[in-house]
Amino acid sequence: MPHRPEDFIGAWQLVDWRIEYSDGGVTRPFNEGAHGYIVYSADGTMTASIAKAARPPFGIANARNANAEEKAAAFDSYFHYAGPWRIEDDVVVHHVTMSLNPDMTGTKQRRLAVFDVSGGLTLSAHEALKDGASRHHILQWKPSD
Repeated sequence: MPHRPEDFIGAWQLVDWRIEYSDGGVTRPFNEGAHGYIVYSADGTMTASIAKAARPPFGIANARNANAEEKAAAFDSYFHYAGPWRIEDDVVVHHVTMSLNPDMTGTKQRRLAVFDVSGGLTLSAHEALKDGASRHHILQWKPSD
């Protein structure tokens, strides 16, 4: 049975983000303790942000004045994109119109969406790698407090 948009509406808090590889390996891009939100609005707009735990502050009022190394570390510890969204059966499609990673802008991010009995939401996607291997991105969310 296809999902209904109203099942997604609201803010969701990140529980876990992991990547499972075809060789059995598992990684967490932002390690344990990563935190984030994904928000689906009734008007068809979504936004997702995830951050590594304990990101070091710049210690200055204007982030533009941080040095290149600090800026690179901030970029590497944060993920964001936003845009319109829609449902296709059991998949949610995010049309990325803006992103921290400029190469994601203009893409369609397709995520298998599974709601669990406790009210959580898992979004996942399989990705083929160049060497014939694959990886499975799994993001678990709970309704925001």
